[in-house]
Amino acid sequence: MARALLASFADSLSLRDPDAPLTPARLRVEILSGLTVALALVPEAVAFAFVAGVEPLVGLYAAFIVGLITALFGGRPGMISGATGALAVVMVSLVAVHGVEYLFATVVLMGLIQIFVGVMRWGKFIRLVPHPVMLGFVNGLAIVIFLAQMGQFQVPGTAEAAGHGMANGQWLSGAPLFLMLALVALTMAIIWAVPKITKAVPAPLAGIGIVAALVIGFGLDVPVVGDMASIEGGLPPFHLPVVPLTWETFQIILPYAVILAAIGLIESLLTLNLVGEMTGKRGGASQECIAQGAANTVTGFFGGMGGCAMIGQSMINVKSGGRTRVAGVAAALFLLAFILFASGLIERIPLAALVGVMFMVVIGTFAWNSLRILRKVPRTDAFVTILVTIVTVATDLATAVVVGVIVSALAYAWNNASRIHARTYQTPEGAKVYQVQGPLFFGSSEGFAELFQIDTDPALVIIDFDESRVVDQSALQAIEAVALKYEDEGKRIQLRHLSRDCHRLLSKAGHLVVDSDDDPDYELAVDYSVKTGIIGGH
Repeated sequence: MARALLASFADSLSLRDPDAPLTPARLRVEILSGLTVALALVPEAVAFAFVAGVEPLVGLYAAFIVGLITALFGGRPGMISGATGALAVVMVSLVAVHGVEYLFATVVLMGLIQIFVGVMRWGKFIRLVPHPVMLGFVNGLAIVIFLAQMGQFQVPGTAEAAGHGMANGQWLSGAPLFLMLALVALTMAIIWAVPKITKAVPAPLAGIGIVAALVIGFGLDVPVVGDMASIEGGLPPFHLPVVPLTWETFQIILPYAVILAAIGLIESLLTLNLVGEMTGKRGGASQECIAQGAANTVTGFFGGMGGCAMIGQSMINVKSGGRTRVAGVAAALFLLAFILFASGLIERIPLAALVGVMFMVVIGTFAWNSLRILRKVPRTDAFVTILVTIVTVATDLATAVVVGVIVSALAYAWNNASRIHARTYQTPEGAKVYQVQGPLFFGSSEGFAELFQIDTDPALVIIDFDESRVVDQSALQAIEAVALKYEDEGKRIQLRHLSRDCHRLLSKAGHLVVDSDDDPDYELAVDYSVKTGIIGGH
């Protein structure tokens, strides 16, 4: 396992992609795509820093470091990572109570947890997320991205002065509002039109450039990036978190670190799947976990707030033509260059242009076809899609995904529980045969017991499991219970077509099993002890 991980990381050191060779034309597209992403990252990182209650440079450093490391070593070329709102809303209470140094320590521990998850290859469990949950995820996230842009329609400075939420800021009105809306609409129109004219320049970059030139050229008084905060700074300095190395400190940061690690990995792995569907790539979940963990560990030692994959910026990158690691690396380096050398220029970019880009991301991210198929898919799937969308908007992504998976699993268990039934017939010798059909597990064990008419059945009863599957300990206990009831009535019972491991695990009814050459050989349990009663199925 370790050798495979090392091999995948060795492959990641190359910025080349066999499916997208780095020709001069491809390199130009990748670099321009990275520039577009970097421009969109600036206000996002600053805004999320405000949400977390830290300085803007803390968010910008996180966007640079996390973006660079995950671009180099992540599981999916084309993905963009940085400071995110999903993590910021968890960090705010930690910073408010204990201070920013505890946040840095928490980010380091968060990264170590993510590395452990990657080494254990637990990222593969993301495949258990059903498609309705994925639809709810992208729809909810599209709505969250849209709502996050509403803060840009407020008078500069009032949102930050009002606290961590933007609802209390003073909204634009009159001519400033109409000018802002007009520039947003113009940006969206340019992004829509440019691909129809030329593919030489990414459409979002063209929209930002043209609108910025109009605002600067005509001296229009509109909110700009500099109104949020200054982005000028130096290189991220190495900084050991100034916290006591005590058990009490560990108890403070551990709960936050676990929550942040879970949220970060869930959002990153779902984004990995989404980008994979768009680019036709698969795999890389464990590698992405390790890359995210390494990025956050390093970020914590360089004064950053940590981060994870960003679906909005990833969509900008992919739709701008970014297909290799070059785009992500370029975005991180451009962001650093903005901080070091070009802060004055970047701070003059109108927020309306960046809002227009994000609105186009919303339109492209939302699964519009899900609205059309809601009436055609099973009601449970439709309910899960809507539920995950609502929970994503109301709480956070991790909670929404967990809720969606639990509801989907319960619905699946209920549907399978109702499938248990049996065909019956009499043999020439007068025995009654029950041909059990459907999976036998904890959800269907009660229905299984109700299949039998113990009082009226003949002296010999045969239960045939050829068309069934015994799944767990509850199933074995249900078989034992039925066998004992027949024995208490003085009737003989035979169990047919059970797997060999079922033979061993049926402690009381095992002597009733009839061996057949065509018995199934699926395994019900591994390392089972009858004394402990621990059974695991697969």
